[in-house]
Amino acid sequence: MNADRCVMAFFPALLEREQSDKLMARIRSNMARDGFGLYAVEERMTSLFIGFTGLAVATFAAPFTPATEIGWRLARQAWGKGYASEAAAAVRDHAFEALALAELVSFTSQQNHRSRRVMEKIGMTCDPADDFIHPGLPSGHELGPHVLYRILSGAVPN
Repeated sequence: MNADRCVMAFFPALLEREQSDKLMARIRSNMARDGFGLYAVEERMTSLFIGFTGLAVATFAAPFTPATEIGWRLARQAWGKGYASEAAAAVRDHAFEALALAELVSFTSQQNHRSRRVMEKIGMTCDPADDFIHPGLPSGHELGPHVLYRILSGAVPN
């Protein structure tokens, strides 16, 4: 999944196996530290791993940080079936109900319309005044311009 050009189109690079393994180690470490993290997503009927969704603490300085981000990454064969929205809504509800978080953010490259649609489907809203240049990318990088979506715990749609 992390080596698929389509899946990683809005990330600066594909991940080699070793990099993917290091990402998994960081996910586990963050989960132990924070009490939440990125969770495996499986297709219900087959139990096939199709990606992840979950929560992460934003690790860079920006006007909206500190913040807890909700995010997802699904294998291409799982796209267009509602899995990302379903999983993200469950994580959103867990964040607000069980973890008592007050707000979640999500951000992506301005060009990433698929992820932006998931954000909207789970009730997140975007204010263009919050758009930012991702500080983790080189100046002028095509993926640098990012949109920020937010949702407050009391704003969850029915």
